[in-house]
Amino acid sequence: MAFRSAQGDGHTSSRWDGGAEKAGFNAKRKKKVAEIHQALNSDPTDVAALRRMAISEGGLLTDDIRRKVWPKLLNVNTSDPPPISGQDLRQMSKDYQQVLLDVRRSLRRFPPGMPEEQREGLQEELIDIILLILERNPQLHYYQGYHDIVVTFLLVVGKRLATSLVEKLSTHHLRDFMDPTMDNTKHILNYLMPIIDQVNPELHDFMQSAEVGTIFALSWLITWFGHVLSDFRHVVRLYDFFLACHPLMPIYFAAVIVLYREQEVLDCDCDMASVHHLLSQIPQDLPYETLISRAGDLFVQFPPSELAREAAAQQQAEKTAASTFKDFELASAQQRPDMVLRQRFRGLLRPEDRTKDVLTKPRTNRFVKLAVMGLTVALGAAALAVVKSALEWAPKFQLQLFP
Repeated sequence: MAFRSAQGDGHTSSRWDGGAEKAGFNAKRKKKVAEIHQALNSDPTDVAALRRMAISEGGLLTDDIRRKVWPKLLNVNTSDPPPISGQDLRQMSKDYQQVLLDVRRSLRRFPPGMPEEQREGLQEELIDIILLILERNPQLHYYQGYHDIVVTFLLVVGKRLATSLVEKLSTHHLRDFMDPTMDNTKHILNYLMPIIDQVNPELHDFMQSAEVGTIFALSWLITWFGHVLSDFRHVVRLYDFFLACHPLMPIYFAAVIVLYREQEVLDCDCDMASVHHLLSQIPQDLPYETLISRAGDLFVQFPPSELAREAAAQQQAEKTAASTFKDFELASAQQRPDMVLRQRFRGLLRPEDRTKDVLTKPRTNRFVKLAVMGLTVALGAAALAVVKSALEWAPKFQLQLFP
């Protein structure tokens, strides 16, 4: 509520309005912190609630909270001893020289003003973490950009916990990027254009005519945007979101960035060089919360299972992150990010919107078709799309999804 000025002239006092707005923000933040700690202190830990907190506006708020919640989102037991190696990995590892070069080039990933000695110490720890994970998991192959993800965890949670978290992440969410070839990475990139096509056919057709491809989004995807965003606060906010969601969520976020820049793209010359140059220069002032919300909504409406036919032919499906994620989900009945997004999206829809596709292109009629299945009244049309994908990830949970 706006406060009137002391003179009673009917004008709103900007000073009081600002104070009231700040007080409201602080109250909202305090409430969210309390809800996060309540979820952490539940027995068992309420991982579904933590996912909601990580996805919702503001994410996990502080690095202190992230140190407690990120392990829960990845189902990592923080009381387990950290991985160690008895070998001199810098002498043994075939990747050491490349890792060393990449880490030396990572100065911008460290906070400005950090003392040089402290930064150099962290860079040494960064090398140790990467080499140890590779040594313990010979099926994983180092790629340039991997260090951008590892350094984010190192700066937030420290060396000991970062090693455990990144190892789990590497064998699940990042698994496709760590194959001997880029085939699966290219396959994930091939989801980008179908997502754009569902929402904005005109933009999709323009990009196809320009033959721009998807390589502009490669560094976004394989570093979880860590390499291209200069503000560390934005990076960790995205990590909150990605850790709480399906492994393919970064490609949905890449799509909403392109969609957000629709007019800039359409104003370009319709050629590969112009469009690629524009899109490869990612703006630093993006409305992150808005884009995060929209990426979650698009995932609900157009889950990977529905886009697969439009993406490139499935390549070695049993080795992709989307399939290994099923094993990760089965480790805990609470590790179901699809449920969180389903409930969130259903809550955002007005009753009259639950039987229509609120984000899709005009020629698409998916949810009208779903409505005739008889479940729309109970779940909402948007919910059905995620239920479908959830059952594909974790079929043992079918009875739990329909109590």
